[in-house]
Amino acid sequence: MAALVKICGLKTADALAAALAGGTDFVGFVFYPPSPRNVTPDEARPLADMARARAGIVALMVDPSDALIEAVVIAIAPDLLQLHGSETVERVAEVRQRFGVPVIKAIKVETVRDAERALDYAGVADRILFDAKAPKGMTGALPGGNGLTFDWRALEPVQGKLEFMLSGGLTVETVATAARLTKAWAVDVSSGVESKPGVKDLGLIAAFLAAAKAA
Repeated sequence: MAALVKICGLKTADALAAALAGGTDFVGFVFYPPSPRNVTPDEARPLADMARARAGIVALMVDPSDALIEAVVIAIAPDLLQLHGSETVERVAEVRQRFGVPVIKAIKVETVRDAERALDYAGVADRILFDAKAPKGMTGALPGGNGLTFDWRALEPVQGKLEFMLSGGLTVETVATAARLTKAWAVDVSSGVESKPGVKDLGLIAAFLAAAKAA
């Protein structure tokens, strides 16, 4: 069975339409001002309405306050909250209980030990997403969406122990191999379908979806 696909960091109706036309399973909206993919709750509302019932709606936030989560939940009624910062197990549980929305917890990976941290969140987060850890000293590094990949062999100890989403520098050329080797439940792309940071390429969106679903 092919991995499910999430196109993340969507900001425009044209890009969202391309993702939906290509059969994306999830669409992601980023609520993190330092990111070139950032949208406000008001900007995301019509996009979420366009996607509703056609793809799962994911709201990505980084160590968010309750006030931000509440604003996003009210504006777009997401199907999933993606916590992409340094949220603890306790914080993930608190968010899930307080807002009644399933949670994806992102884990940044460089080593096997990083990947094994995800097991702490098993039974607390509804899904785990593995992303590449930015190297120390990287100029302009973001919590995600840096276009970096990692050694997928680091995930071997957690394979079969939890269902996870795979992110981190995936491209049209690499997504099929990544999905096959990691046995990921879903693959997630943002920078890999952009012409420049924050600007989605409609052709790359279509090609990525085709490659992922053919894997």
